[in-house]
Amino acid sequence: MGVIDTFGQIVQETGKEHPGRARKILLAGWKLQNIANKLAWDKTLSKSAQYLAVMMMNVMKAPLADPSHSAIVSIFTPCELLHLYGLHPYNPEGFSCYISASHAEKVFMEKATEDGIPETLCSYHRVFIGAAEKGVMPKPKCIVSTNLVCDANNLTFRRLAKLYDIPHFIIDVPFSADEGSVSYVADQLKNLDHFLAEVTGKSPDEAGLQNILRKSRRTIDLYKKYQHIRGGKQIIQDLVTPLYEFVAINILLGTDESLKYAQMVLDEARTAPPAAGKRIFWIHTMPFWMPEMKELLRAKEEVQIVGTDMATSSLVDFDPRRPYEAMARRMVYNAINGPIERRIESAYQYAKDANADGAVWFCHWGCKHTLGGANLAKQYFEERKLPLLILDGDGCDKANASNGGTATRVEAFLEMLN
Repeated sequence: MGVIDTFGQIVQETGKEHPGRARKILLAGWKLQNIANKLAWDKTLSKSAQYLAVMMMNVMKAPLADPSHSAIVSIFTPCELLHLYGLHPYNPEGFSCYISASHAEKVFMEKATEDGIPETLCSYHRVFIGAAEKGVMPKPKCIVSTNLVCDANNLTFRRLAKLYDIPHFIIDVPFSADEGSVSYVADQLKNLDHFLAEVTGKSPDEAGLQNILRKSRRTIDLYKKYQHIRGGKQIIQDLVTPLYEFVAINILLGTDESLKYAQMVLDEARTAPPAAGKRIFWIHTMPFWMPEMKELLRAKEEVQIVGTDMATSSLVDFDPRRPYEAMARRMVYNAINGPIERRIESAYQYAKDANADGAVWFCHWGCKHTLGGANLAKQYFEERKLPLLILDGDGCDKANASNGGTATRVEAFLEMLN
């Protein structure tokens, strides 16, 4: 049994009877990992990747260390208002990834099943619900969620709000992407501002919010330039950095850290060597925990991941002087909102801009939206001469996917591209 296996076993066994102690063990382990990220970084990966790994670990640690200044959020929730009110974003998908990477997810999966959560629900949500109901995930200040993208949101966040007995604000995003929908969501975000002011005991500050949105706009502009430049550059990555980028360009948008990262990757891309090797654009989440997949796609010149639609789907232009409309516009015009054709077309365009040789559509267990669009995506991509591999698997639950079989399929796909 390796070090991580032992650590995960300790967290799980301790969590059965002493959830608070298990939380402290988890936090201590993550602190040690962050020291390793700073001092023993893999030199084959970039400085920006190191910065991003440290930044992400800080995001994970903050709600465990200071839950009273944290808020649980769903993916694609605009978090600029949380940053304004000094609340740490506390995201189930992100935390479940880290729990899985710590080899501690099994007992929480079992707890969710015992408490009546169906096994067909997204495994990210099942892990988080189980950890919360075990008492390992601490009680936050509030919950802010949206119906955008994920159909597990309605069950998960209502259940968590009842469990913790805390205020819950739900943002309803219409299916249609038009200006009427933007106005409708913007009105809700104005109400969210007052909701957070009441929850935190602070006063609304629209000028401060505009300043945060200016950082958001600057970050998106830099990241879009990076996406354009990387099409002709060799950018060496691993299987985890694209997932981190999604958090940096969404949940952390509006922070100094996110802005610094966008500038770092752009600067690195400008001085990177010309593109080489096979280039893969990834659609949806990633099975980062699979050892053979990690080895196959980690820091190699022969094959590189050149983007993911989770990071690019919300790169929407907006006016920071109208902050509520700006945040609403990113949600409404998110490429994953609305008909599946919008997501497919957006992913294809970003894949072409990144000079991709092929794409992977990953059907994460429990995600009906992604699974339902897989064959449509394959037809769309291949009619346009861009090969697409459909992979079935689980981005979080090790018991629900074939590590060797998945890696073998990706290897065969790469050979076909060659």
